Amino acid sequence: MWNGDYLFLVRKLILKDFKTRYRNMSLGVLWSLLNPIVMMTVLTFIFTKVFRNPQPNFPVWVLCGLLPFNFFSIAWSSGTNSVIENVGLVKRVPVPRLVIPISSVLACCLHLLIQIALLLAMVFAFGLGANVHWLWLPVVLSLEVIFVLGLSLITAGLNVFVRDTRYVVESLNTVLFWLVPTFYSLTAVPQQYLEIYQLNPLAALAVSLRNILLEGRAPAVSLLTKMALVSFASLAVGWFAFNKFKTRFYNYL
Repeated sequence: MWNGDYLFLVRKLILKDFKTRYRNMSLGVLWSLLNPIVMMTVLTFIFTKVFRNPQPNFPVWVLCGLLPFNFFSIAWSSGTNSVIENVGLVKRVPVPRLVIPISSVLACCLHLLIQIALLLAMVFAFGLGANVHWLWLPVVLSLEVIFVLGLSLITAGLNVFVRDTRYVVESLNTVLFWLVPTFYSLTAVPQQYLEIYQLNPLAALAVSLRNILLEGRAPAVSLLTKMALVSFASLAVGWFAFNKFKTRFYNYL
C-alpha cells in the first residue's frame, strides 16, 4: 500500500504536469477550452451546413463525443510517455513506479473537469437544463479514467523497451477518432458492428453522455455493464503488465 509520502508525490506530480503544460503559453489554461470549442464549431458547420445533419442541439451533441475523446487521446499519450519523461525520478527516487503513469493520467483529469464545465454550460445555453440523471456523470467519466489508466500502464511499460510505442499510440488515436460516434449517431453503425462499438468505452461514454444530458434519461444498463467490464479488465491487465515490465526498466533507461 502507498503511504502518505507517496500520495503527496502523486499530488505534486499532477500539479507539476498541469503547470508545465501551459507554462509558456499566453492563454494558459484557456487552451483547454479553445481546442474543443474550435473543433465543435468546425464540425457543427460541416454537419449542419454542408451535410445537413438533422440532429437537434448539434453543438452539445458533438461535444458529448468530442470531449471524452480529447481526454482519452491526451491522457493515453501522456501516460505512454510518462516513464521516459521522468527518467531521473524513476532511477533516483525509491517510489512505486506505478506513481509515474498514474499521476500523468490523473493530471489530464484536471483538463477534463474544465471541459466538462464547458459542456454543462453549453447544456444550459441551449435551454436543456439539469436533471436527476446528471448523478450518472461521475460514474461514466470514472469508467473512462479507469480504462485509459489500464491502457497507459501497458504502453508506458512497453515504451521503455520499444520507443516506437508512442507513435503507435498516436496513430491509434487518429484511427479511434473515426471509430467513436463523435459526429455520427450509433444508430448509423451497421448491425453487425454494433456489438463491437458497444464494447468500446469511448463510444459507450459518448452515447451515455447524450442519454444523460440531451435525452434526460439514465444510460442503458447493458451499455454501462459492458463499459465497466472492459474498463476494469483494461486496468487489471495494465496493472499486471506494468508490474512485470518495471523489473527490467534499469536495463533500458
